[in-house]
Amino acid sequence: MRVACLTFWFYDYTIQMANELARHTDVLLLLPDYKSEEYLDTIDGKVKVHIFGYSGHAGRLGPSCYPMLREIVAAIDEFEPDVVHFQVNNPLLCPLLLMIRKYPLVATFHDIEPHPGEDRFLDIGSLLYRLTLLMSRVLPDRIFVHGRALKEVLIEKYRLPERKVRVIPIGEHEVTPFKKFEQEGLEPGGPRVLFFGRIHRYKGLECLIRAEPLITQEVPDVRIVIAGTGEDFGRYEEMMAGRDAFEVYNYRIPYEEGARLFQQASVVVLPYIEASQSGVIPTAYGFKKPVVVTDVGSLPEVVDDGKTGYIVPPRDPAALADAVARLLKDPAACRRMGEQGYVKLKTDMAWPTIARSLLAVYSELAPAPERGESPAGEAFAETAPIADKEQ
Repeated sequence: MRVACLTFWFYDYTIQMANELARHTDVLLLLPDYKSEEYLDTIDGKVKVHIFGYSGHAGRLGPSCYPMLREIVAAIDEFEPDVVHFQVNNPLLCPLLLMIRKYPLVATFHDIEPHPGEDRFLDIGSLLYRLTLLMSRVLPDRIFVHGRALKEVLIEKYRLPERKVRVIPIGEHEVTPFKKFEQEGLEPGGPRVLFFGRIHRYKGLECLIRAEPLITQEVPDVRIVIAGTGEDFGRYEEMMAGRDAFEVYNYRIPYEEGARLFQQASVVVLPYIEASQSGVIPTAYGFKKPVVVTDVGSLPEVVDDGKTGYIVPPRDPAALADAVARLLKDPAACRRMGEQGYVKLKTDMAWPTIARSLLAVYSELAPAPERGESPAGEAFAETAPIADKEQ
């Protein structure tokens, strides 16, 4: 079997997917030349790589994009794949999918809908994003999402047939670039709560800020670390009742600094008010940190409540504070839950588990193999661990 893997942005995810697939089948990885150079040394030697000329386009549709699209199509045609698997993340997919429709298409949705605050009425960028989501729902033969709740939305709201939508874990794609900078022996210097990633309204940072006085009441020496950038941070600073309890890094966090922040954290908090899935959870697990997440989207599907962390209601500062304080006041429980999260990451959420599901779907779509050949899915089934449950 031959699989072409295409992305315009999700470098870590697509590279690790391609690396695992290359253990079992032939893989072509198509990456943009825009900011991809820092990831190239993580690509397995078995993967055939094509870097296409994306720089200067930045996702803008227009006649100038046509040579780049033709370059991508030519590379795919030369490889002659049985399946093309793409990540839904760029409006350039709209014309490209029509150009490669002769191949079986598989899509991975990381977000199935725009998040609150990111969808502006009649904004051209928002309209193009919605068009990209629409075409990525309609044209592919199969769709992967990172949770059962997301699958239900596609089936119930968008009327997709159940057989078309499959569920796979989010995987440990964001862990590897951080782990390269892990420092031996670095531990929390006291109770530290970490909020990490893009700062937008749906991430619920306001709820964490309002929970701070309740957390501080139980754990007076707590430090609440906010690391990331996004919307104007001034409004959040105005909400802070106890500014001295916060440690703020309001910029795009480099991997090296991110590794330090995760290592120094006691617990990682995701107080989201809306979500699909989040790479912050597997990253926390990779550093053996427990998580506190809200019951939104598919976040609860990768957290074993009371075992790898806690699940609390959204928009509830008191419940959030209670869960965080319980962990901070019990360092042994923090360590135990963090270790159990790491085990979950390396079993239920591991790339061999994910690749098993991918190859099974590819085998459904690919032409029947020549006599004497073994489908990749069958060959993989002999060696891959069987997942205990659907993620």
